[in-house]
Amino acid sequence: MRIMKRIAQTILCYSLMFSTNSVAEQTLHVSPVEQAPVIDGKADEIEWSTVPAITTIDRIANIPIQLQAVTSGITLFIKVRFPDETENRAHKNLVWDHDLEMYRAGPKREDFFVFKWNMNPHATDLSLSGEQSYKADIWYWKAFRTDHAGYADDKFHIYSETPSTRSKRLINKNGKSYYLARRGDAGSAAYRGRQLTEYTDDDVYSLEHQLPSGSRSDVRAKGQWSDGYWTIEFARALNTGNPDDVVISKGTVLQFGVSRYEIAGRKPDPSLEQPLAGSGDIGETLFLNLK
Repeated sequence: MRIMKRIAQTILCYSLMFSTNSVAEQTLHVSPVEQAPVIDGKADEIEWSTVPAITTIDRIANIPIQLQAVTSGITLFIKVRFPDETENRAHKNLVWDHDLEMYRAGPKREDFFVFKWNMNPHATDLSLSGEQSYKADIWYWKAFRTDHAGYADDKFHIYSETPSTRSKRLINKNGKSYYLARRGDAGSAAYRGRQLTEYTDDDVYSLEHQLPSGSRSDVRAKGQWSDGYWTIEFARALNTGNPDDVVISKGTVLQFGVSRYEIAGRKPDPSLEQPLAGSGDIGETLFLNLK
């Protein structure tokens, strides 16, 4: 009942926040620094205490997210900080069903954070209810699947009127069908599945860790949870040279959005440890300005 009440309150807050068209827009200004920060999630460098910050509200989690950005000249660094009552470091553990004598997917879900960058030549609605097709560069930090390696998962979204392999059908704000395809960049992820056919324990990992490779390893990221807050540091080259990545250049203003939860177009699931996992979406339109 408590979980269902929390979901209802979150959906109500979401409805109230976005019932009007007066959604704000903010710009995250990138400050130059001589010394690049260490990507360790501690964010204890003096530079982070002196550069400006913006605060946006997550449209699904209904929490404040603070963002700061600096550059060394060839690399962009972004610090993220947001409240979270618990640290969730496990994801989709397998739970042994003693009656059926087989493993089933358990309810555990890791903590997530997502950057979604517009890759189109024009501004657009990057949410899952927009009226235009788009392609977006995704930096997807995962507390279990990628943080161990010090990376975020580099992926991309295609939101289109045309269905494709493994795309999810969505209904936009005008009742029209659109399709969300979530794809990984070229290369290998920081995790892979495990095949378990015999009993080893009641609760086991369903995934194995590994180092990411190729374009999928373009984004470094590390998170630290302490005293009810996540602090996550991201780093990526301004120009990776890969066609599946957004180019960040001086004098260009980039549109983006953020999400506390995985952006998968799913509905809240009260059976999960985090019922809102998979139901994330972009809220406020944000811009990155690298002078």
